[in-house]
Amino acid sequence: MTTPKKLFIKTYGCQMNVYDSERMAEELGTQGYVATGRAEDADMILLNTCHIRERAAEKVYSELGRMKPLKDLNPNLKIGVAGCVAQAEGEEIIRRQPAVDLVVGPQSYHRLAEMEARTRTGQTALDTDFPEEDKFEHLKARPKAKRAPAAFLTVQEGCDKFCAFCVVPYTRGSEVSRPAERVLQETQDLVERGVREVTLLGQNVNAYHGGMTLAELIRALDKIDGLERIRYTTSHPNDMDDDLIAAHADTPKLMPYLHLPVQSGSDRILKRMNRSHTAESYLKLIERIRKVRPDIMMSGDFIVGFPEETEEDFQATLDLVEAVNYSYAYSFKYSTRPGTPAAERPQIDPAEADERLQRLQALITRQQRAIQESMVGRELSVLVEKAGRKSGQMLGKSEYLHAVHIDGSGHAIGDIARVRIVAAMTNSLTAVPL
Repeated sequence: MTTPKKLFIKTYGCQMNVYDSERMAEELGTQGYVATGRAEDADMILLNTCHIRERAAEKVYSELGRMKPLKDLNPNLKIGVAGCVAQAEGEEIIRRQPAVDLVVGPQSYHRLAEMEARTRTGQTALDTDFPEEDKFEHLKARPKAKRAPAAFLTVQEGCDKFCAFCVVPYTRGSEVSRPAERVLQETQDLVERGVREVTLLGQNVNAYHGGMTLAELIRALDKIDGLERIRYTTSHPNDMDDDLIAAHADTPKLMPYLHLPVQSGSDRILKRMNRSHTAESYLKLIERIRKVRPDIMMSGDFIVGFPEETEEDFQATLDLVEAVNYSYAYSFKYSTRPGTPAAERPQIDPAEADERLQRLQALITRQQRAIQESMVGRELSVLVEKAGRKSGQMLGKSEYLHAVHIDGSGHAIGDIARVRIVAAMTNSLTAVPL
């Protein structure tokens, strides 16, 4: 009997990379690999990288430096770099770290099995093309093994917006949508394997155009027996059309939570970011969404310290956050991404940007805590995802995406439990079953 080879994947960044890592593991499974949680035990190490954060490439090189001693101990170990840093750096990765055997971009991982086969003959495999073929069509059928009750599902990739701070159009390419029939089939397969909630993923998911709109796709998914919950992320305000807003009112399985990044509350900065919307148009959009779904909870993204941002610009961001009242928000200090327009502009004082970030995060935290505390006493539905640390405790997500600890639940993984919230922490809720 052949001993299985062991695969260790370290995933950085967004939910789309989580989905990509799953598909890469499945692709390498056709070559006899099984997952391991320890790099020290692996026959192949794959770093699935993200290029969004500051010094992303340098952090990958540092990680590769930490992996190199493992290859010194085991010359048969294969090391690969995938994802957006692989796309951006290409051959430079192999030049700077000769221990790397394989570099594959996010649009080419359907070729991963054949690339791995080349590394076993002593070759270095590099593929950072933007192929014309649909990678999802060429990936092997997904295994029929049991799945966790919540799953990510990529339906759209790339972006045509060209925000001045963003590398996505350069690393993921232009907008491409998966055909709706394939999305529906993969969802059906996931449901048959135990999935009860899917989150539809895309760099600009509400620009989906795979033979139907995103609203039409959501309504089609709503009809799948056994699928109980639908979410989608990440959206651009300019692509929130009337029908998608209406879907939040007329589609029972679409959850009342929406991540809708705005990035700044200053119209001047939004224009410099090439966001193509204003603070007023964003707030009016939120108002329209809340009109059809009053209980919806919002999250957003913010960049502070963008080139040429003034204190007045930053105050406009604070004002917008106050007006929206986010249940959660991701906030970052601007960092230059080489090759993007904003990287060439005058940068503001890093200490000033740090101070602004702290003020923004303090406001967001106050809002998040107040919303968490407002849930105490309410009855919610929780998708049970795993066992907790305490005996009899289960963990899951509410319809509003809160992490919920259920004490003494008596529920199994995959159940949707009705609970009453009895306590609130900053990042989670505690509940008892009804």
